[in-house]
Amino acid sequence: MPSEMMNRPVPMLAIADPNTLSTIGLQQILSEMIPSVDIKTFGTFDELQAADNGQFAHYFIASRIYFEHTAYFRDNARRSIVLVNGDMQIQGVATLNVCQSEKQLVKSLMSLHGQGHSSVRQHPGYVPPTKSDALLSPRETEVTILLAKGCINKEIADNLNIGLTTVITHRKNIMEKLHARSLADIIIYAVVNGLVDVGEL
Repeated sequence: MPSEMMNRPVPMLAIADPNTLSTIGLQQILSEMIPSVDIKTFGTFDELQAADNGQFAHYFIASRIYFEHTAYFRDNARRSIVLVNGDMQIQGVATLNVCQSEKQLVKSLMSLHGQGHSSVRQHPGYVPPTKSDALLSPRETEVTILLAKGCINKEIADNLNIGLTTVITHRKNIMEKLHARSLADIIIYAVVNGLVDVGEL
């Protein structure tokens, strides 16, 4: 690896949320979506503020922390994403509904990633994902696309004119090849590698 690649700073994200389970789940999804970032987690605003010297590309902040320290995050509105319960909107700042299915959460994150909250991609340490659909056979790629679009096994079998057992075998192979633990991992793979568009999910 060239020395300039090794010396590049790694882009960083911050999650500030007192809910440990929510933090772990979001950290896992973000790590899978953007493997080249370093994600720091904080249980309180004071912990975040003590560690913050402008290095974070984005803050993912629990709504309670945001409302208690609005001025701080308003000064960093382009980098702030408030974690909300439901479809609540906050003027001047992006929000992310954390009370939705894993698939919908991935879709929302992808949408944010493509709508101006792309400073991670502009960071000098960001390495964009490469098209890696060669990892999958052409038929596995077709199955992956249909899975990402929400099709169930029978719909995939009917759509591709193959047997249900064949779909299940392809699905098992896809999970193994992608080291996927859930359908969300397959969706992330499909979107990141350009197999489906966020609008198709």
